[in-house]
Amino acid sequence: MNFFDFGELIDKDTEFVIFGIPWDYLTSIKGPNSAIAPQKIRNVTENLALTSEMGYKIPNLKVIDIGDVNIEPKNVERNLKEIENFVRKIFEEKKDIVSVMIGGDHFCTYPVIKVIGNNFDNKDKFGVLVFDSHLDLYEEWDKGIYSHATISHRIYDMKFINNKNLLIVGTRDIDIPELDIANEEKIAYLDAYKLTEIGLSEYIKQIIDFFNDSDIKNLYVSIDIDALDPSIAPGTGFAIPGGFSYREIWIILRELTKNFNIRAFDLVEVAPNLDNANNMTCNLAAKLIIEFISFIAEKNGKI
Repeated sequence: MNFFDFGELIDKDTEFVIFGIPWDYLTSIKGPNSAIAPQKIRNVTENLALTSEMGYKIPNLKVIDIGDVNIEPKNVERNLKEIENFVRKIFEEKKDIVSVMIGGDHFCTYPVIKVIGNNFDNKDKFGVLVFDSHLDLYEEWDKGIYSHATISHRIYDMKFINNKNLLIVGTRDIDIPELDIANEEKIAYLDAYKLTEIGLSEYIKQIIDFFNDSDIKNLYVSIDIDALDPSIAPGTGFAIPGGFSYREIWIILRELTKNFNIRAFDLVEVAPNLDNANNMTCNLAAKLIIEFISFIAEKNGKI
């Protein structure tokens, strides 16, 4: 099944393209199976209502689902090239389309941002916002420099990324080597506990101010499901207490959309095999994706 039974072909009216990366070989622990998440998240949409929370009719959204990237689980270099080619072809077909990637572990984000950033005309106006309970700033982990625990470091290493256009939000499980790297490189992050101290409005303002201070107009947003509290998103490999509620991240995403052009986003690290029997995490993931799409469509005056 496709996501909300959307079509599969890009045409002149298409505004969003969904695709999956069913790959979790670079996960650092045994247990989670996020490779099955793209299809599972699609499947649960069969039982979800066909309006967004703001009352927009989901079938009227100009979205397509082109399926999954062809993955060979242990062939890292081959998969990175395959993903890059897959994403590149999307934008060759329609340059202004908004891509929505469903992972897979968080390292799936790396080749997607690489292609989108490299093909972006005004790189100095482009930023990356990561929602994650971890910094993921290790230089190496487990299998080497490529790991879901090194994803933020690999993003930071990209030529068009620096400490003025990369922000990590929702952190609450930071290891000492990562903290040292963040301090040395002055990589910005906003801890989850600060939301309680300063309130949601100020928390959102600090995110917006960070990118406005660097004159960033366009964002890639990456959502690791473990940014949300495991009480509402238990189906993930690292269930760290103290995360966002669904409503908090919903409001954050809506306000971000009002202030920036969301050029692409992803949602990663859902592990359906660790989810509740009622598909609690997968339902949440599907809802976040379609709600975020509706915010962007609303901002662009398309619904």
